[in-house]
Amino acid sequence: MQSKLILACSVCGSRNYSTHKNKQNHMARMQIKKFCKRCNAHTIHHETK
Repeated sequence: MQSKLILACSVCGSRNYSTHKNKQNHMARMQIKKFCKRCNAHTIHHETK
């Protein structure tokens, strides 16, 4: 079962990316280092509620 989730920048809080996650395999919240257009740098993006 895949669920859609939104990734938000940990520095500025902007919601830049959306992706899918299999909740049966990955129970914890997702954290990925991605490029933020607002910060103009690579920052950690975390899964929002």
